[in-house]
Amino acid sequence: MANLLDVLKDKLQGRNIKIVLPEGNDERVLQAAVELNKSDFVSPIVLGDTEEVTALADKLSVSIEGIELINPATSDLREELIAAFVERRKGKATEEQAEQMLNDSNYFGTMLVYTGKAAGLVSGAAHSTADTVRPALQIIKTKPGVAKTSGVFFMIRGDEQYVMGDCAINPTLEATDLAEIAIESAKTAKAFGMEPKVAMLSFSTKGSAKTDETEKVVEATRLANEKLSQEKALEGTIIDGEFQFDAAFVPSVAAKKAPDSPIQGDANVFVFPSLEAGNIGYKIAQRLGGFDAVGPILQGLNSPVNDLSRGCSTEDVVSLSIITAAQTL
Repeated sequence: MANLLDVLKDKLQGRNIKIVLPEGNDERVLQAAVELNKSDFVSPIVLGDTEEVTALADKLSVSIEGIELINPATSDLREELIAAFVERRKGKATEEQAEQMLNDSNYFGTMLVYTGKAAGLVSGAAHSTADTVRPALQIIKTKPGVAKTSGVFFMIRGDEQYVMGDCAINPTLEATDLAEIAIESAKTAKAFGMEPKVAMLSFSTKGSAKTDETEKVVEATRLANEKLSQEKALEGTIIDGEFQFDAAFVPSVAAKKAPDSPIQGDANVFVFPSLEAGNIGYKIAQRLGGFDAVGPILQGLNSPVNDLSRGCSTEDVVSLSIITAAQTL
């Protein structure tokens, strides 16, 4: 992970990007905030009951001096954020409902991002993915032309760096969805210094099996390449499939199974055919392969909101906060 983070830290040096951490009463999150606050690339905004967070800091023997700490229940910003929330929801929430919803730290934090008081948000250490993603979809919303947000992981081991998606968000994916994820994942990889070679994964390689599932990936590959031709920023990107993982990753297997493909065992972005496959796949790479899994990083939103695993470490919170800050550049 060091190489990626070192590159990002260099880019972020001196910028002090404001990132909201809504789970200030979680030990891992508060320790990460303390570490980030010592840097000049991320300036954390911690949400939580002031007395509880202060007591936790004392228990951990850490100093929170200089960290911006906001209690959503008593903040002077509440009135402004409630009004902005009602306006954003366009009749889907009354003022009373908005007031109640902004008691939720994820909603409050997302409104800080929406109103420009922060650049991004990292949550999920003590919340489900849905708790993190729902406010983002309701308030920040997806970029024009993006139908669904999706979640990718950076998989890092030494000098090796890969992107895997969707591993976090969409249980059911059609060919159009997979094509969109391929493009968005390529953009994510490109934004972090990679030259994307995107493999559309299946249990078949280049027609070795024909089922509705494999044909969906074939169609997704075709649609993704149509979209790719319209993306000037992705010039040089390769998207191909359908591939079994070994054909996308092992040159000797690619030479046998897909000799005419522009991807010859050198794919670095992997699009899974379903959330089930993606979630299982990245966890196998993490636990058996010894890769660090950074994410999920949510793609396609107007501002960056990213989700932690509830099994995350303090280091994971720090890393994802840095990546979130880098998404704002």
